[in-house]
Amino acid sequence: MKKLSLFLILVFLTTIFLMPAHSAIKKLAQTGLQFLEIDVSTRAAAMGGAFMMVGEDADAMFYNPAGIAYMESNVDFIACRTQWIADISYNSGGIVKNFGNVGNFGISFVTSDYGDIIGTRVASTEQGFEETGNLDVGAYAIGISYARSLTNKFTVGGQVKYAAQHLGSNLFPDGSTVENKVSGVAFDFGTMFYPGFKSFRFGMSVRNFSPEFKYQQTGFQLPLTFTIGFAMDVMDLLGEHSNPLLIAIDAVHPRDYTERVHVGAEYTLMNMIALRAGYKFNYDEEGLTAGLGLNSDIGGLTIKIGYTYSDFGIFDNVSRMSFGLAF
Repeated sequence: MKKLSLFLILVFLTTIFLMPAHSAIKKLAQTGLQFLEIDVSTRAAAMGGAFMMVGEDADAMFYNPAGIAYMESNVDFIACRTQWIADISYNSGGIVKNFGNVGNFGISFVTSDYGDIIGTRVASTEQGFEETGNLDVGAYAIGISYARSLTNKFTVGGQVKYAAQHLGSNLFPDGSTVENKVSGVAFDFGTMFYPGFKSFRFGMSVRNFSPEFKYQQTGFQLPLTFTIGFAMDVMDLLGEHSNPLLIAIDAVHPRDYTERVHVGAEYTLMNMIALRAGYKFNYDEEGLTAGLGLNSDIGGLTIKIGYTYSDFGIFDNVSRMSFGLAF
């Protein structure tokens, strides 16, 4: 009972401490390569981004790489497509291999499709400009992850990734051009700890730690994010059960905004159907999320399909779909 009380106190204090005041000064426009902050997992997005202590498969690499140490299958693969606002889309995926006592290794990627953007320049025409054709814009990140259990209660993991972005080129009156490209290395790392009370666990992660990136003469940082998370299957409090109800809370400290809180839930029926919902606090437009996951075992192969809906306020709603395999 004391451990349960401690759990509830930790969750309450963390939530209250990190819930921002309305009068707080917002940190804005301080980072670049914003695609590194997007939820690229249907399961994570459906749970309101509260995934830091939930992910134990390939999609954990995008949130807390320590989670892949708990992967039960030999190989896990995931692919996801996110239909973002303003005709922007993201494709992501990853694969993790279990190497037993050595630890688990994984590879992940994210690519951005910004759609067709027509370039223009000043010209002596009726409109005052002329088109220069479609701009070559895009971004991607490729990462290599590793995680290992140091004890039966504590795991650590890390990821090194190469991130790049290309935002077309500048065309000068003399006909010369300058490419707007940046690229470099970033690091993620995290921990997960099971103190021994039922399925309760907590931990932390740091994402997008990197040196400064620079476009021409303008430097900027990546969206560095520090997260503390808690999760538990609350049905454990009732004894043995077959349909878990997972509750997760993440307290997020981003470089480019005031503190945020993510809350999510997942109810699983017969290990086949997962009903998910969540909410993101202190976002200008994002808030309510919901989704569905379907798992099917066929001859030792697990097929995973997911869908997520995210409310985006005044913008179009965001949809995500995923397909995964585990064996």
